[in-house]
Amino acid sequence: RTTYGIPHIEARDWRGVGYGVAYAYAEDNLCLLAEEFATVAGERSRHFGPEAKATLGFEEVDNLSSDVFFRAVIDLAALREGARTLSPRARDLMAGYVAGYNRFLRDAGSDGVPAECRGKAWVRPITADDMLRLNEKQMLLASSLNLAAAIANAAPPGSPAPKVAIHMPDPKELGMGSNGWAFGGDVTADGRGMVIGNPHFPWKGPSRFWQMHVKGPAGYEVMGVGLAGTPMPTLGFNKDVAWTHTVTEARHFTLYQLALDPADPTRYMVDGTSEAMTAQTVTVPMPEGQDPVTRTLWSTRWGPVFVVPARGIAWSAQTAFALKDANRGNQRAIETWLRIGEARNVDEVRAAVSETLGIPWVNTIAADRHGDALHADVTAVPNVSADKARACATPIAPLFAEFAILLDGSKAACDWDAATGTPEPGLMPAGDQAATTVRGWLTNSNDSYWLSNPALPHRQLSPILGRWQTARSLRTRSNFTETAAMLAGGKVDHARAQALAFANKSLAADMTVEPVIRLCAGQVILPRSVALGCSVLDGWDSRFEAESRGAALFRAFWPTAAMLPGLWTVPFDPADPVNTPRAIATDGDKGAKLLAALGEAVEDLEKAGIALDAPWGEVQRVMAGNEAIPIHGGPGTLGVLNMQESVPSPAGLTPRHGTSYIQIVGFDEKGPVADAILSYSQSTDPARPHAHDQTRAYAAKRWHRLPFDRAAIRAAAIGKPKRIAE
Repeated sequence: RTTYGIPHIEARDWRGVGYGVAYAYAEDNLCLLAEEFATVAGERSRHFGPEAKATLGFEEVDNLSSDVFFRAVIDLAALREGARTLSPRARDLMAGYVAGYNRFLRDAGSDGVPAECRGKAWVRPITADDMLRLNEKQMLLASSLNLAAAIANAAPPGSPAPKVAIHMPDPKELGMGSNGWAFGGDVTADGRGMVIGNPHFPWKGPSRFWQMHVKGPAGYEVMGVGLAGTPMPTLGFNKDVAWTHTVTEARHFTLYQLALDPADPTRYMVDGTSEAMTAQTVTVPMPEGQDPVTRTLWSTRWGPVFVVPARGIAWSAQTAFALKDANRGNQRAIETWLRIGEARNVDEVRAAVSETLGIPWVNTIAADRHGDALHADVTAVPNVSADKARACATPIAPLFAEFAILLDGSKAACDWDAATGTPEPGLMPAGDQAATTVRGWLTNSNDSYWLSNPALPHRQLSPILGRWQTARSLRTRSNFTETAAMLAGGKVDHARAQALAFANKSLAADMTVEPVIRLCAGQVILPRSVALGCSVLDGWDSRFEAESRGAALFRAFWPTAAMLPGLWTVPFDPADPVNTPRAIATDGDKGAKLLAALGEAVEDLEKAGIALDAPWGEVQRVMAGNEAIPIHGGPGTLGVLNMQESVPSPAGLTPRHGTSYIQIVGFDEKGPVADAILSYSQSTDPARPHAHDQTRAYAAKRWHRLPFDRAAIRAAAIGKPKRIAE
């Protein structure tokens, strides 16, 4: 291990790679990973109680719904069969990971398990089935998993109403985000490629990143990060190529509206013929002394039935709804990321994602030492064209448009189209998705494929891939604005890239604060709260730096202000997507509502005990024992690139989701030149020395030059190497 506890893992074969990665990961995060294995096995109710919460994907779900979902939706027999088609090295990686995790448990013994989970029954050896389940969960993070409660609580009409709250989440509401930049040789100071990776992921739970450097057989050598249970880096760099990922706007599933058989609500009509739903009964163990809970779930040719009563998605005598997911059973991703890790240029990265269609739900943004830059929004997507979406739309399809494409389940022709050359039938070929290679620059901040660079708009594609010629988010617009401003000052190098990655400016503030202050100045009489708010905003630097005073007030004000009707006087113009909409409306009633929103924000902060002009780092912070670590960055919805979405805590506001692993990777004649920070640090075990060290570095904007070659690794080593084998 080197500075900040980063492990450098070398193995002669792929089993050894998985073995070493698992062992090192368990040293840092055993309790987190052990709990994940309990989750995917559907055992949370037994160990943690049925009403407690599980983190599935990017939100919380009650444990009973989680257990029912995993026991019903994860088809272990199908996953085992699918695993036989994996490449030998992918199978070896998984087998090695199982062995490495179990080896750590043996070496640690009961006394070596962290205090948080010592003596817990859910800390147990794992099998290949556990890895299959965990991989399936990762593939479904941005699709079925977010409807786990909706699937687990679906029952025919006449059944008792669900006892848990069910909603239909939107990925943007979940906070799923990231920024990624690829700079080609025409815009870099040295003529080589450069990548800035800034994924926005949860600060707690199994979707935390973990750093590693892996050297395996046949020259494989990659440094970067992976999620819990990932046997190799899935985001990072090798000696020739660097890449990052951002959550894509493409939808990886479709919904189907079913026309039910009038004689039986568990049968549905397809082309005039009645088909029976498939019933699956699962039993979920409860804590000792409680009877197990049994549920029956129902599935169709289109996938499982789901309900969201609050949105009118109910199972009635006439209608039900089902979900078909392109990532269900996707075990191709392991080979995709292995191929990316072996790539010598961005063309080989593009070939890896295109030929496997294994990337589940993220854009791939890459650059190489030769000076080429790539943005590939190429993933496992249903092959549904614009024509098919129109032809198969039902009358209520527009009500679902923001969330998914709704198709008519009463017509067999509304199934996904099969195309030649795809690894699974029904997937959209890469040639019908968006991929661009340039010598200039490309970027993504979670908006659709339409614009990776305002000067290079993409032609219109299927609506399942995202929106075309529509308003971009404030974070995307801030990205375009700040990137253009950086390049106007000179070609990009590491210093400029660092400043861009930690740009804590708020585009919403830049567009709003001065007009609001002028509006205040034009009033004869102002309520106390409004006058205070105007005074604080007038002294704010419109940034979310740790020392910025007034950031907390604008964060409280903007969500209400942004929803006011007629907010902008200049509407969105697809010919000028970077600068429209703009010019906030402050006249008459619109101005009065803005001031009222500001006054309410002041009152809310005062009730919360937060000083209006407190330095942002005293409001948004992380506690390391008794030490408060100030955290810079702010909400992406305010147009802040360095996104931090925080929630109230005893410390004030604590990051829940946002900037995580930040990497800036270029190349010299010897290999990669990489600076990085992992904002929440390597370990979730507070007793380990690497639980908060990089969080302090993040707070200080202190970048770490990653050691890649042997000399640099030896110089940065923080202990003797450990050799394990069996």
